[in-house]
Amino acid sequence: MNPDFPPIIDAHAHCGVLDKSWPQSCEDYERHIDGTGIHGVAFFSPVYEIYDRYDAHFADTPAWQARRRQSNTHLLSLNPAGLSVFPYFFIWNDFAVEQLTPGHRGIKWHRHPGEPKYHYDDPRCLAALDEIRRRRLPVVLEEELEHTVRFIGGLAQGIRVIIPHLGGLNGGFRAISAAGLWDLDHVWADTALASRAEIREYLQRYGHRRLMFGSDFPFGEPAEELHKIRSLNLDDQVETAILGGNFKRLQAAVDHR
Repeated sequence: MNPDFPPIIDAHAHCGVLDKSWPQSCEDYERHIDGTGIHGVAFFSPVYEIYDRYDAHFADTPAWQARRRQSNTHLLSLNPAGLSVFPYFFIWNDFAVEQLTPGHRGIKWHRHPGEPKYHYDDPRCLAALDEIRRRRLPVVLEEELEHTVRFIGGLAQGIRVIIPHLGGLNGGFRAISAAGLWDLDHVWADTALASRAEIREYLQRYGHRRLMFGSDFPFGEPAEELHKIRSLNLDDQVETAILGGNFKRLQAAVDHR
């Protein structure tokens, strides 16, 4: 790493060990970032390693619980040369926060319309959020708009929440704006697959201190997503913050005990 340039960190990428539908191993990711200057990545398990997203009536089983454990544990085992990995724990309705370790650097909380739903009224959900809050782990929340508003406005008080894609899959950038969520100090965002226009508007209205570069690999190409940020011709200080500085500041607050 050239000491004259700050490290670039991808705050949103997927890495799988069980789901073979996409080339999404750590080695695949490394090939895609060759020559980009990316030296760190927040990895999430692929959705299909966590629950059956194609079954709206999905019922959890011991086999799926074992699958989740294997997937989340795999991320903890990654230690590639020249790339710092920040494993995020993908949580589901067993709310298995007892599996969290000091190596976990955040939480992935994800579903799309038509997919099985989180059991927000389960007492284990509130207990899990208490543990996430205690550990000061950030939560990447990809949910429908109504659940995003409920989560941020009530359930997740005191937890830093990252809305990915600048809200693209949480109801849209402007819907999140209309709900007043971008104004909240504990709500962050990543740029994965967001448009240049939305990134510019976010920066003009809300500043740069809670915005992070993300690629959404393998659905996004890290080099192209990085070029998108650099093509905005931002001030050096702003670009440096988005490309890694803000992620480092977010991680500095995590309690690793």
